Amino acid sequence: MKLPTGNFTLPHMRIDILTLFPEIALAPLSESIIKRAREKDLVDIHAHNIRDWTTDKHRKTDEYLCGGGQGMLLKPEPIFAAIEELQTEHSKVILMTPQGKQFKQATARTLSTAQHLIILCGHYEGVDHRVIETLVDEEISIGDYVLTNGAIAAAVVTDAIVRLIPGALGDERSHQEESFSDPSMLEAPSYTKPNTFRDMSVPEVLLSGNHKKIDAWKKQKALERTQQNRPDLLES
Repeated sequence: MKLPTGNFTLPHMRIDILTLFPEIALAPLSESIIKRAREKDLVDIHAHNIRDWTTDKHRKTDEYLCGGGQGMLLKPEPIFAAIEELQTEHSKVILMTPQGKQFKQATARTLSTAQHLIILCGHYEGVDHRVIETLVDEEISIGDYVLTNGAIAAAVVTDAIVRLIPGALGDERSHQEESFSDPSMLEAPSYTKPNTFRDMSVPEVLLSGNHKKIDAWKKQKALERTQQNRPDLLES
């Protein structure tokens, strides 16, 4: 679906995902918390097929690399046409690429305040660098590994952003107490009923009602869990 340049009304946030596989990007964003956020008009999410902006009969989006090299590269023409049609004065263009800056909770929090995000999904060997030089505001990576296409990464980033929009979560305190809310500390272990399951009991302090002791226990366990699973966070 194509949109008139700059003529749509922005809700709290609009996200346009540009990809060769829009169904992959939208599938995980059509359930649970993100689905409810969309139904409440907190965010307007669209996924577009880059092929819709091609002009040749074969709808070609890729080409061989100049100077040689393995694989194919996304051509600049349809990407330029798509972004120029979708962008407004409020737009921020993000490219999903393994070469981008590491995506963190702090990044998600910053992006959750944007009015309009255009998320471009890399594919094959990436995109023509003229796209990055001219159109892209920020390059983001979700980890030091390579996916088949960027639509999966775009869904991950979109989910992390949308759940931080005020009203998206049932309890606004939820995201404040999660792992990475403090960038150097993981979340403490959590328990629920039954209090005893297969001879394993919930720590007594959590049942004590003493909130001062509970807070101290959570801080200690969060530190231990971080030391065990992510010591790099403490080092940084």
